[in-house]
Amino acid sequence: MKGASATAGDTGDSSVAVNVRVRVYPGTDDEVGGTVVEDFGDLAGHAVDIGENHMVGPARRWAVALDGGGLVFVDSDQLVAE
Repeated sequence: MKGASATAGDTGDSSVAVNVRVRVYPGTDDEVGGTVVEDFGDLAGHAVDIGENHMVGPARRWAVALDGGGLVFVDSDQLVAE
């Protein structure tokens, strides 16, 4: 997972919301700009493990339409409002 510092998730910054411009993966070589298009909030799921079988990881909270095209799903610690 790509990390970042001083992000919405670890600073308590509540300025990230739908229609807000953000930087995804800030402070990394993969940093890109985009706009939040969906906040899954409490709907973001949990990892599913059945016995020793890992079925799926947890869903990400934010859907971000990237400036260069495409869509990414990220957690709060992977973005920061511009």
